[in-house]
Amino acid sequence: MNIRTFVLAFLLLGCVTLCHASSEKPQLAQIHKAVEDLVRQQTAGLPGKVSFTVGAIDTRLNLPACHAPEAFVPPGARLWGNVSVGVRCSGNETWTIYVPVSVRILTGIVVAANGLVQGRSIELGDLAVQEADLGQLPGGIITEPRQAVGRIATISIAAGQPLRQDWLRSPPVIQQGQSVTLRSQGRGFKVSAEGKAVTNAAEGQIVQVRTSSGRTINGIARLGGIVDVEQSH
Repeated sequence: MNIRTFVLAFLLLGCVTLCHASSEKPQLAQIHKAVEDLVRQQTAGLPGKVSFTVGAIDTRLNLPACHAPEAFVPPGARLWGNVSVGVRCSGNETWTIYVPVSVRILTGIVVAANGLVQGRSIELGDLAVQEADLGQLPGGIITEPRQAVGRIATISIAAGQPLRQDWLRSPPVIQQGQSVTLRSQGRGFKVSAEGKAVTNAAEGQIVQVRTSSGRTINGIARLGGIVDVEQSH
């Protein structure tokens, strides 16, 4: 092989390597952008200050070219904390990969200003607001004091502990043994009757009521001792 042939072969080999690398970089950049766009869109409505980092994509992946890779959130996943976002191609070449993403959400959360005992009705003075990263906390954290005021603690909550929705219940609007008004209406009619509550119920919950005839029926508890009863068809 003479020098001219050797140089030509070397240049051709270099071109193949560079061309291969240049074809990979746009593909990875396209995937990265698809993930960024999805996370930015999906977190736009979250409370507080949102920041996120898209993790590195394995450069060794040999993915066929895709005109429009589609990013998606796997079923059951939530876009905060450390999560994997999927990216798939649905064109002639089908593939799916997962990209690590770290989402940080700094926002105000409601904590117990003092210890709350089980069964206590919560007042505004019982609460404080602190900034925290939602991604490091379990789901159902309360972010507004109004979501907790007037509700009842179902467990004892230590001072400084974040409040969760499943630790609180709404107070009953109907008490067991209370006289209630049964209300039912339909097209062209409205009827009411008296009864006595068999169970406690918060507003919107199912309550059992015993009528004057001794029959027990279910209805929806409302404020003012009202129980809405649906007509059976």
